[in-house]
Amino acid sequence: MRMTTGRSDHIVVVGAGLAGLSAALHLAGRGRTVTLLERDSVPGGRTGRVDVDGYRLDTGPTVLTMPHLVEETFAAVGARMDDRLSLVPVDPAYRAHFADGRHLEVHSDADRMAAAITEFAGAGQAAGYRRLRAWLTRLYRAEFDSFVAANFDSPLSALRPSLARLAAMGGFRRWDRAVAQHIDDPELRRLFTFQSLYAGVAPSRAIAAYAVIAYMDTIAGVWFPRGGMRALPDALAAAALDAGVEIRYDTAVTSLDRSGSRIRTVVTSSGERIPCDAVVLTTELSDTYRLTGHSPRRPLRPTAAPSAVVLHVGCEAMPRAAHHHLLFGRAWDEAFDDIITRGSVMTDPSLLLTRPTAADSSLAPPGRDLLYILAPVPNLVRGPINWDRFGPAYAEEILTTVRDRLPFPLSDPRLLHITTPADWARRGMLAGSPFALAHTVAQTGPFRPANMIRGLENVVLAGGSTVPGVGIPPVLISGRLAADRVTGPISSPRPARRPATALPTPAAAIIR
Repeated sequence: MRMTTGRSDHIVVVGAGLAGLSAALHLAGRGRTVTLLERDSVPGGRTGRVDVDGYRLDTGPTVLTMPHLVEETFAAVGARMDDRLSLVPVDPAYRAHFADGRHLEVHSDADRMAAAITEFAGAGQAAGYRRLRAWLTRLYRAEFDSFVAANFDSPLSALRPSLARLAAMGGFRRWDRAVAQHIDDPELRRLFTFQSLYAGVAPSRAIAAYAVIAYMDTIAGVWFPRGGMRALPDALAAAALDAGVEIRYDTAVTSLDRSGSRIRTVVTSSGERIPCDAVVLTTELSDTYRLTGHSPRRPLRPTAAPSAVVLHVGCEAMPRAAHHHLLFGRAWDEAFDDIITRGSVMTDPSLLLTRPTAADSSLAPPGRDLLYILAPVPNLVRGPINWDRFGPAYAEEILTTVRDRLPFPLSDPRLLHITTPADWARRGMLAGSPFALAHTVAQTGPFRPANMIRGLENVVLAGGSTVPGVGIPPVLISGRLAADRVTGPISSPRPARRPATALPTPAAAIIR
């Protein structure tokens, strides 16, 4: 495995998002001196936050899976997750609502899910679900350690026995066809293919290997941190400080001083010059290339994933609502064509509605609920929409759709905050997409932009635009992979896997 060369005593990590925090913790745990620079005044990066009139909004991801990866990140410095972060299991993981009026709750427990499917679509489909569940589990075991959580030096480095096993399992078929081999009901299939939006590819075009995302939330389960998603980066940052990491907020990096093939100094917007032995960059890909002076040799321009419009809504308390709702329209295939091919908003939208106050009522004023509504939309390259002008009207359309589809009243809704592709673009995100690069075949695994840069001996990348990809589990892994490039891989302490039951919530678990 290719590694940085020379001394590695002092590492500068640029960006205190989840990838940067993960890299800092893993490096500190391996005895390195780490300085972490963040342009914002708080940690989190894409896991953003806004406070409005007593509501505590999460502006980034709202679905947390694979908590053992969070545990392993804390364990890198000998810390225990339960001492700093309280995770609540979300059950059901989702409540899906379909256009014909039916609904189905998604449970990670096999027997409960099979019973729900039997009632929804019959015993035959429940038997197919059990076969699908077994296949997804085998898929996860075949690819996670060998591909998702591994560094690649070139596409040839992916040629290993596990690749043949993955191919034999059908990992390179199309995602939707792989699922259809087990279950026939088209609406039921959506529950195991909608996750392809996270990968930025329609289910009919995504390779089946990415169905591992469906394993993560429908089998491994969904969780939520008390205090909101912001509690996760806050807890990681606190652990990093206790481990000796120096974190500097409100510190933007403007340039890197290079001598030959090495970066010697990191220069901040205040003119400060910070010497370093190596640098981990978690910046947006365009900023990374600007800072390093790198011109990629890839023959094709990078393809951004679709974007999203996110609405934050305060409303009267809705005790009948679940934590996550999937509101499916009738036009499923057409929805992907709209946002990925035609570059238009969905004519019949499918939406994700999250009610974080289901797990933590303190995120809203007394007697109120907080809703997060995500509508997938085209990125700014595929659909050059003037979102500053169109956004408010589209937000009202989405809110009307939600009110029409929910089987219970949405009372006294108040639109608190809107985020559109234009807002993501103002933060430097490629094509105004918070989901970074789409996981097309040409941007998957060893074909994704590598986490080391040709011609630079002491620069490593982490984050959603490099390996392994987008989402909380991948970016946490990317921080560890970056640390491996500096120190070499080590046998990390792995905390015991917890059963899928409620976690203890000691007072110390609430993040300060």
